[in-house]
Amino acid sequence: MRASTSALRTVTSRASPSLVVRAARPSFAPAARASAVSGLRSLQTSADATSLIGTLPESSSEPFKIALHSEYFQTHRCDTPSLEYETTKDSLVEMYKNMVTMRRMEMAADQKLIRGFCHLAIGQEAVSVGMHTSIKPDDKIITAYRCHPFAVLRGGTIKGVIAELLGRVDGMSHGKGGSMHIFTPTFFGGNGIVGAQVPLGAGIAFAQQYLGEDKDHATFAMYGDGASNQGQVFEAYNMAKLWNLPCVFVCENNLYGMGTSAARSSSNTKYFMRGDLIPGLQVNGMDVLAVAQAVKYAKEWTQSGKGPLVLEMVTYRYGGHSMSDPGTTYRTREEIQHMRSSNDPITGLKNNILEWGVAEESVLKAIDKEARREVEVAVEEAKKSPEPSQETDMYTDIYYKGTNPMYMRGREREEVHHFKPSESDLYPDGPKQFGAVSKQ
Repeated sequence: MRASTSALRTVTSRASPSLVVRAARPSFAPAARASAVSGLRSLQTSADATSLIGTLPESSSEPFKIALHSEYFQTHRCDTPSLEYETTKDSLVEMYKNMVTMRRMEMAADQKLIRGFCHLAIGQEAVSVGMHTSIKPDDKIITAYRCHPFAVLRGGTIKGVIAELLGRVDGMSHGKGGSMHIFTPTFFGGNGIVGAQVPLGAGIAFAQQYLGEDKDHATFAMYGDGASNQGQVFEAYNMAKLWNLPCVFVCENNLYGMGTSAARSSSNTKYFMRGDLIPGLQVNGMDVLAVAQAVKYAKEWTQSGKGPLVLEMVTYRYGGHSMSDPGTTYRTREEIQHMRSSNDPITGLKNNILEWGVAEESVLKAIDKEARREVEVAVEEAKKSPEPSQETDMYTDIYYKGTNPMYMRGREREEVHHFKPSESDLYPDGPKQFGAVSKQ
C-alpha cells in the first residue's frame, strides 16, 4: 500500500481519555511506532490512504477492489470490516459528483444569503455521501441540524433546500421549517433540539421491526459529539439493545461541539465504545470509501438480526458551528488551513480517481463546472420564489392532513382561523379519524 503524500491526522485516546488532533508524518510507520511507544490508540484519518488491488477493468461498470488502510477502523465488541472494498468506476465518479455538488450547495448558503441559524457540513461530505452510497432508498436517516446534504441525497432538491433556507414557498418545508427542519419520505430531518432525534431514530427502527422490514432495512440515527452526553441518547441505546432494533447510531465526531473540543466536554471520547453492550466501530470519516465500507458492514450487521450498532465517524468541519460562529476562537487558523489543504475528503477521492486512472482530470473538471452551474441556477430560482402568504399558508402543515381542529387562534385572541369540514375530522361530516375503520 502506498504512503499518502498528504499530511495525516491521527486521533488518539488515553486510558483517561482525551482526543488529540495532530499532524503525522507522511509515512505510516513512524506514526504507528509513536502510538505504540506512548500507549495510545490511533485511527488513521487521511483522506486518500487507499490503494488499487490488481488492475483496473476497462468497463466503467465492472467491479474491482481497493485496499483500505489497516488503521481506518477501531472496533468494540465486533470484528473489523473487510479492508477490501468493492466498487466500480461509475460509482467512484458518482461519489465525487455528489461530494462536489453538496459542497457547492453549502458554499452558496454561506454567502450571506441566510439570516438566523444555519449549520453547514463543509468538510464532512464524506460522511453523507459515503452513507448514501451504501444504503437502500427505503432505509431511514434522522439527524441533527447539519442536514442539508442528506435532504438532497435522500430525495430532495438543491432548489428545495436553498428556498427553505431563504424562507420561500418552494422550500422543502414550504418556507416554514428553515435550516433544521427539512424532510423527505425516508429522511426525518433536521432536528433542532440537541440529541432529541436519537430516541426518534430508535422509534423509527422499532416501526421497521414491527412491520417486518428489519431484514431488509435499517434506521441511521445520527448525532454529533456535542450531543453524545445527552441522557436521551443512552436511553435510546438501552431500548434499542433491549429489543435488538435495526438501529445504527452514528456519531459524527467533528472534534468540536459548538465551541468546545471533545476532550473538554466528554470524560470518555471513545464514542464508539459508549453503547455499553452495543458493539461499536470507529471509522475514518474523511475517506468516503471507508465510510461506505463501514455503513455496508452496519447494514449487514442489522440485517443478520444482531441488533443495534454504534458508528463513530471521525471527521472535521471547516466552518464555525453556525452562522454566528467564526470558528477560530477555540482553534487556530493554521489547524483549519492544514485540514483544508492536506486532508480534504473531496481532494482525497479526486487524487485516487486520477492515480488509479478511473477518469481523466478533464472529466472531473467538467463535473466541477456542472455542479457550480447547477447550484447557481437553483439559487436564482429559489430567490424568485415568494415568501409564504400570511393569509393562506400560515395555518397549513401544522397537523397531519385531515386531523386539524375545527378552529385555531392566531397571534391575537380576535384572530381565529376556521378549518373547512374536509380539513378536520372533528366535524360530523369530516374525514375519518386517523387510523379509524369507520366514523361514529
